[in-house]
Amino acid sequence: MPNENGTWIMYGVSWNDPECLHSVDEAIDYINEVGFLPLFKNDIPGFSIEERTVPKYWWCGNPDVDPWEWRELIARSGKVAYGKFFDKKAGFISKKWLPYFVNVRRDGYDFDALWEDGKASAKQRKIMNLFAEENEDAEYYSNELKAQAGFGKGGEKNFDGTITGLQMQTYLCVRDFRQRKNKLGEEYGWPIAIYCTPEHLWGYKHVTKAYSEAPQESADRIMKYMNEVYPIATEKQIKKIVGLK
Repeated sequence: MPNENGTWIMYGVSWNDPECLHSVDEAIDYINEVGFLPLFKNDIPGFSIEERTVPKYWWCGNPDVDPWEWRELIARSGKVAYGKFFDKKAGFISKKWLPYFVNVRRDGYDFDALWEDGKASAKQRKIMNLFAEENEDAEYYSNELKAQAGFGKGGEKNFDGTITGLQMQTYLCVRDFRQRKNKLGEEYGWPIAIYCTPEHLWGYKHVTKAYSEAPQESADRIMKYMNEVYPIATEKQIKKIVGLK
């Protein structure tokens, strides 16, 4: 989705194209079929939801056909992990492939171990503390997470960058998008992101099951798969977009 002279240019297919995704269910099935997929067009041709949908339906507001609405429904379904997983941009990872991404991105570390080895920042720690121990299944509105972790006026800076980094490392994902509620319990405003850990979606045992192999072995597995499915992609493109070392 490049910006040309201030205008967003969407790439996609026609409704009758055999590669077109027509509904959120078809999108979920396709993500599970290919394993992982960015939301928007990138340097690897065909490697996105955008390129398999009808451009004119983006941001139309109809969840039956609008891929922007689908991302909310997909996150809410719990069938596929959603977050900023690809070059700090949004995308999806299937339940099957998530453990390998976790092993690569976390380098085999649970967050507590990462912190103890001095490989996590204090800002990251403040956010992840809110998901520790008895709060391991917590879900937070983005504004709640920001406030409770001490970001904002007079506090820590760069909440957006820190939360993006934690998604890239697969410590957090987007569980849903919901409207905020006022003191009377009434919903208002645009839906905003709800964050949780991948373990909250699918359990610690599943999410970390690839810890049994070396992170490089998981990276090689992903690279080999990308070479088979997207042979046109270069090693440099794959490493950049997919996030391999």
